[in-house]
Amino acid sequence: MLCLVAAHHLQVTPVQATPLLLARDEGQTSDLSLNDEAAGAVQGAVSPPSTTNTVPGKYFDRVMIINFENTNYADVSAHPYWQSLAKRGRVLSNYNGVTHPSQPNYVAQLFGSTKGVWFDFDSNVKSQNLVDLLENKGVSWKGYMEAYPGGGEQGCFTKSSSEDGLYRRKHNPFMTAENIRENPARCAKIVNADEFERDLTAGTLPQFIYYTPDMNNDGHDTTLDYASDWLKGFLEPKLERPDFLRNTLLVLTFDENGKWLGRNWVMTLLMGDPVGRTSSQDNAKYDHYSLLRTVEDNWDLGSLGRHDAEAAAFGNLNLRS
Repeated sequence: MLCLVAAHHLQVTPVQATPLLLARDEGQTSDLSLNDEAAGAVQGAVSPPSTTNTVPGKYFDRVMIINFENTNYADVSAHPYWQSLAKRGRVLSNYNGVTHPSQPNYVAQLFGSTKGVWFDFDSNVKSQNLVDLLENKGVSWKGYMEAYPGGGEQGCFTKSSSEDGLYRRKHNPFMTAENIRENPARCAKIVNADEFERDLTAGTLPQFIYYTPDMNNDGHDTTLDYASDWLKGFLEPKLERPDFLRNTLLVLTFDENGKWLGRNWVMTLLMGDPVGRTSSQDNAKYDHYSLLRTVEDNWDLGSLGRHDAEAAAFGNLNLRS
């Protein structure tokens, strides 16, 4: 996520975002332990160089997704640090969360649907998800969760939060999936985020990286300034490495905005070789299902047959070098 583009993709232009776009969501259900009957079956390099097997993608060999919390597009776009990032990447100026509150937006990124998850309490879904698609194609993956008490030989930590409250299960969609949570081998791939730096140094970062900051660093329990300062400290040293974003798509997004009425408009910013290293803007309509669709299309994973199947993938991505 270099210069051929599919014909249906919209041209990237520096224009104003279109008017109100209502969020999509799923109907509420009283039973959050859902099966896959109604959902349908599956259709159809970072520094230093990775020592793991790499499955080449059309646009990128690695994608890293970082979610922030509950902030309006206008506030983020006016923030000095995010403005500095926009000069080095592409702003998706018409990107939207799919519903409120937080958890169903994270679920949407993994399942292509909110799967009846309507609130933030612990939810369990029996259904195929992105991990199934990735593993079917041999694409490596890992979830890096700040303040996460589990991982590795400890297995999945299934409680709602860590003792200090900095980790919350509602921001870890892997825990919602029963076929991940109940699988020790998959649980071992959901780790404390401290492992990210070690994997980066060792050259063992996976191809699909899902990074969740803690409740302070994502801005949920703090402010946009606090979250932006964390991001600056986390990201800038890595951006100084010329190969950090090579054949890599970095996605910085927000789960939802701070308003429950009207449009669920959030900032999403892309960085890396697939979008170039200079400022650009894409005004096409996207949402969290579009993010999932982009990952699916990049590795020809097929779809989950839900909203991902009808979503528009990110346009005008450079073909990988």
